[in-house]
Amino acid sequence: MTSRSTSFSAQQPRPKLRPSSSSRSFSRRLSFAVSSAEQGQNGVAASGVEHQIEEEIDEIKRYEDFTTIDWVQDAAREQLRRKAQRREDAGFFQREGGLGWRHKVWESYDAGQAWIVVSLIGAAIGLNAAFLNIVTEWLSDVKLGYCTTAFYLNENFCCWGAEDGCADWHRWSSLWPVNYVLYILFSTLFALTSASLVKSFAPYAAGSGISEIKCIIAGFVMKGFLGFWTLLIKSIGLPLAIASGLSVGKEGPSVHYAVCTGNVISRFFEKYRRNAAKTREILSACAAAGVAVAFGSPIGGVLFSLEEMSSYFPLKTMWRSYFCALVATAVLAAMNPFRTGQLVMFQVKYDRSWHFFEIIFFVIIGIFGGLYGAFVMKWNLRAQAFRKKYLTKYAIIEATLLATGTAIICYPNMFLRRDMTESMEILFLECEGANDYDGLCESENRWSMVLSLAIATVLRVFLVIISYGCKVPAGIFVPSMAIGASFGRMVGILVQALHESFPTSKFFSACEPDVPCITPGTYAFLGAGAALSGIMHITVSVVVIMFELTGALTYILPTMIVVGITKAVSDRFGKGGIADRMIWFNGFPFLDNKEEHTFNVPVSHIMTSEITVLLSSGLKVGDVEKILADTDFQGFPVVEDRAAKVLLGYIGRTELRYAIDRAKKERYVPQTARCFFTPPASIAASTPSSAAPPVTFDTMAATAGHLSIDFSRFIDPTPLAVHPRLPLETVMELFKKMGPRVILVEYRGKLTGLVTVKDCLKYQFKVEAQENPRDDSILQESQERLWETMKQTVGWVTDRVSKVSGGRLRLGDGGVQGGSWARSSSDRRSPTSPLSRAHMLDGTENDDPGLELEDR
Repeated sequence: MTSRSTSFSAQQPRPKLRPSSSSRSFSRRLSFAVSSAEQGQNGVAASGVEHQIEEEIDEIKRYEDFTTIDWVQDAAREQLRRKAQRREDAGFFQREGGLGWRHKVWESYDAGQAWIVVSLIGAAIGLNAAFLNIVTEWLSDVKLGYCTTAFYLNENFCCWGAEDGCADWHRWSSLWPVNYVLYILFSTLFALTSASLVKSFAPYAAGSGISEIKCIIAGFVMKGFLGFWTLLIKSIGLPLAIASGLSVGKEGPSVHYAVCTGNVISRFFEKYRRNAAKTREILSACAAAGVAVAFGSPIGGVLFSLEEMSSYFPLKTMWRSYFCALVATAVLAAMNPFRTGQLVMFQVKYDRSWHFFEIIFFVIIGIFGGLYGAFVMKWNLRAQAFRKKYLTKYAIIEATLLATGTAIICYPNMFLRRDMTESMEILFLECEGANDYDGLCESENRWSMVLSLAIATVLRVFLVIISYGCKVPAGIFVPSMAIGASFGRMVGILVQALHESFPTSKFFSACEPDVPCITPGTYAFLGAGAALSGIMHITVSVVVIMFELTGALTYILPTMIVVGITKAVSDRFGKGGIADRMIWFNGFPFLDNKEEHTFNVPVSHIMTSEITVLLSSGLKVGDVEKILADTDFQGFPVVEDRAAKVLLGYIGRTELRYAIDRAKKERYVPQTARCFFTPPASIAASTPSSAAPPVTFDTMAATAGHLSIDFSRFIDPTPLAVHPRLPLETVMELFKKMGPRVILVEYRGKLTGLVTVKDCLKYQFKVEAQENPRDDSILQESQERLWETMKQTVGWVTDRVSKVSGGRLRLGDGGVQGGSWARSSSDRRSPTSPLSRAHMLDGTENDDPGLELEDR
């Protein structure tokens, strides 16, 4: 239960509180509701008071960071809201004698609000995707040349309709060394700009975001990760990062900015602002739309959200995900960013079939996909650990140097020089017709092409390992597909050469004479699918995405074979894709539905026995506030007395802090005022404990004058509790399926302990460490040696720059060094800037956020 404390937990007791403007507006509405109840307007007015209280508590909870949502309590609150709404409708019918047209219109709007929100979000995602496609293509082309007729046109639009060459598109110079230097300078500038924007304005805009979104959909609160500033910087920095030439893609970040768009828009609607469960449905639908616009695959996007993103995916969510993906894809198609009718640049059509003897080579491609995923995940996590340990302060300079080094390495290779989506478009094409690129389809260039593709595959794997995770918007989908495509095309060229060398062999007897038998482009297409499946450990959605990319029904079976082989090989090296590994690496409290465990221990083996409890009576306000100040637990069990520990209920930290602050706001409450967490016997005898407690703030203010406060209305009298001998696996399933924040452990009514998701994960990691012990001392020593080598290199470069400039320019004095500049730029942020206003899911983030579990 050790989580971050709320913003109220460190306050000292004082007679009056000074709430924020939003809190004052809530207070005014609440005071009006209370005064109405005092004037005798009971019934509907009383339920309105309770509704306002719940809204104010929910508003406070929106400011809590790195906590988990209790889905059981959220569902219970939603049921109470529906019950209150039905009671209000019944009262309206009795007063008016019928439902007026205004009320019917409002009910219709409320019922169709979900479809309005989904339509708006889908349209916004489609527009943003079209904008990013256009900007990314222009920035990628401007590194190589410019259009003389209009500078803002990329190479394709500038040469539109040109058949024999393009006189309007010019290289920057006729000398290749000049073009080489300009290519490097543009790449460095783009990476520097993207990393600076991320560091200065929205640190959460870095990376892919898929692993964090999985945790957020599951109920983990990351303040600002889906906020407006993250959306803005992600949309600006993503084209710059891709155009810089870094081995990163836009498909993962597409999911992030799509979910940000859904979160920002849904906050304008009260139904989603106050209900976390409905917001979760919208976020799942947005994840599907993000993949749909990234790959031009609406059905594949829905399946991706189902297979990879969502831990809870009912049919209602699937239908809304489908509709959101449909709207987003339709808007993108209407915008037609490439003016070719294609939703993505590497869409292709295959009109040629395959042969059964090719299955042998398909199996080779599938094995490569599984090995690629395992290799990249292992070494990328090591690179991430090195980056977190040594390079955190130098995020900008790291991204800039990576882009510079990538440009230096990639420019000489024809397949690495181009943008990865353009490269895949070339590799996917058939060789017949006018489709050729620098002799790719010419037989005399076959072996040089094989060598170039092999070098491109090896270099791209290395660059993906060191680039994925740097502090720019970065995905791994497209880089992995580009690696698979280059390997697959290489295999296809070799198979084609084998067929041409032995055309009469029985092995190739299925080939028809005078008709091309081998299509190397299909091997590239299958290699892209294998690499994507290997790095993400997804199967069905990959098959559907690749089918929607090609529209070739005949290649569904080869794709299924390749993905199946990839899945089998990947599972030999561990469960979970790169997103699941990043969740584990960052220490997020997330239980994956795809994991199965056998611990053979009861829940009492891992539960927390030393618990801070609240007595039902006898505590004073000062004692309760001291407990809140000395602990950071997110809730407290309520027991009858410390000896018997008879469990009476559970109260959340936010509700307890709110109740104390509200009582003090009404009138002065001394530190010696007694606190009661169960109603008096007279009230308890006449009111069932399962019903809503009748105590309101009217009685709370009145009892404050008699030195006592009744908190019984804030108690959950039926918390989720289990027997100590219940198997741990069953408790983990309860966390996965029901989503409570905490599960209490009681034996014959006596509280014996409690367990959280964090306790389950700690035990899981402990068991895994015992089953697979490893010594990291050698790895740590090698990282230390690498860091010392890097520091010596930087020192040598600094001395040379100082000597060349005559001492006028020194790296590391604050003016040029990336880390110092980044820290100073972030430290100059004023307290009144937009980044200083923190909101859960729609604000901004801390520069050094804490986590629920320790980093590993």
